[in-house]
Amino acid sequence: MNSGSQTDARVIPGRIWDARANAFVTRAALMRAADKADVVLLGETHDNREHHRLQREVLESIVATGRRPALVMEQFDREYQGALDAERVRGGRTADSVLAAGHFNRRGWQVEGYRPLVEVALEAGLPIVAANLSRDDARAIVRDPARVALPPVNPSVEQALAADIDHSHCGETTPKAILTGMVAAQRARDVGMAQVLEQQAARGAVLIAGVGHVRADRGAPLYMKQRPLVIAFMEVDEERNTLHDYFDREFATEASFDYAWFTARAERTDPCAEPPALPGQSAPAS
Repeated sequence: MNSGSQTDARVIPGRIWDARANAFVTRAALMRAADKADVVLLGETHDNREHHRLQREVLESIVATGRRPALVMEQFDREYQGALDAERVRGGRTADSVLAAGHFNRRGWQVEGYRPLVEVALEAGLPIVAANLSRDDARAIVRDPARVALPPVNPSVEQALAADIDHSHCGETTPKAILTGMVAAQRARDVGMAQVLEQQAARGAVLIAGVGHVRADRGAPLYMKQRPLVIAFMEVDEERNTLHDYFDREFATEASFDYAWFTARAERTDPCAEPPALPGQSAPAS
């Protein structure tokens, strides 16, 4: 990466890195790119309210152009799409009624972050589309990865996903059989999201999902025929001060995202202070 001097490469909340231009750019430049893209992926850290606020700004900017893309959300399981559609037909006009119809899991997701996004969709008349694998299906895949047929990928993709998942378990080594199933479930989620996005591509789509799902090098874009615009909201870590600290081929590469929009880190308790969630528990996937 040719990121210039250490001063130029300094990462602070509010800066936006354009990987294609190899430069920091303005918010207006990012918004122009999002306004023109057919499919936009907005990768978040689920409990960071700033990420949700910025996602809403991007969505509102797209809507202001007159476009009416589908709002595609990881936070709704695909099995509830019929209920979401029925609620819209019935005339449900509040975000809470739509969230209830889609069986939004308030224990697994912080509703305050997602309600404003649903409100934008309702105000603009956007379709709301469920993108996630059901929890029952995910658990079944973890137990028996062979039950799902997944597209072939370079072995490095599965290796990277396995390393991410293993790392998330706070130093506890995940048994190989379970890890294999968890990788398969993660890939199944990505494949499903890719399919949903391609179904909506003609009208346009904006995906709200964890940053891991939007990665072009190992997430949903890997399974899409046409490359979407990928915007990742990335928390600034006090121990990571330069671009090289974030794009070091360990966490991500320049091929992972089109834009990295850096934000402050959300305040949260140490997830490793308590035992990690078992596969299939209610904690949402990243």
